[in-house]
Amino acid sequence: MKKTILLPVVLALFFSCASTNSATVAVGEAKPKVLKTLGNPIRTLDNNQNGEILVYADQVFTDDGTSLAGSNYWRYNYVYINKDGKVTSTRQEKQNYPPQAIDSQKQAGLYQLTSK
Repeated sequence: MKKTILLPVVLALFFSCASTNSATVAVGEAKPKVLKTLGNPIRTLDNNQNGEILVYADQVFTDDGTSLAGSNYWRYNYVYINKDGKVTSTRQEKQNYPPQAIDSQKQAGLYQLTSK
């Protein structure tokens, strides 16, 4: 009886841990918690407001059926950290350019990055 109860409990615990979305962080979280949750960023940029932008990127390959290699894009997750070490906002987007092409210059007061 104890073994039959233990198995569902262990499975429920496993699935609850495995299903957490580690690609998002909450506004107000501290930078060490962000680094613990998401790991080290692929790039760190200065956001010209005495803070920084942590850039996380994953390259995604898709099979479009027309070419041998298929097409690809980059899935970006930008985490904006203020000078106090707290998350002020996050942004996710898909782009065709690699992380090396990101320029930290801001566009007219918006939390947007441009590529060179």
